[in-house]
Amino acid sequence: MKVGDRIRVKESIKVYHHPEHKGSAFDIKGLEGEILQVIADWHGRPISPNYPLEVKLGNKFKAHVSEYELELISE
Repeated sequence: MKVGDRIRVKESIKVYHHPEHKGSAFDIKGLEGEILQVIADWHGRPISPNYPLEVKLGNKFKAHVSEYELELISE
């Protein structure tokens, strides 16, 4: 997966920072969006983050997820 790919969340993921559901659990399974960033380094040093993909789901919501939690819609 790469930056700009359209994706759908295929696993059940509970988040607590969704703008419309602040402070309560919200399941993002089924939401569609795009990959904004693939995090592989920090200040030029390679890293291995637990959730390396930053995705945008909707207008105001971003989340960090793993590749196995997503399915590719189109490239």
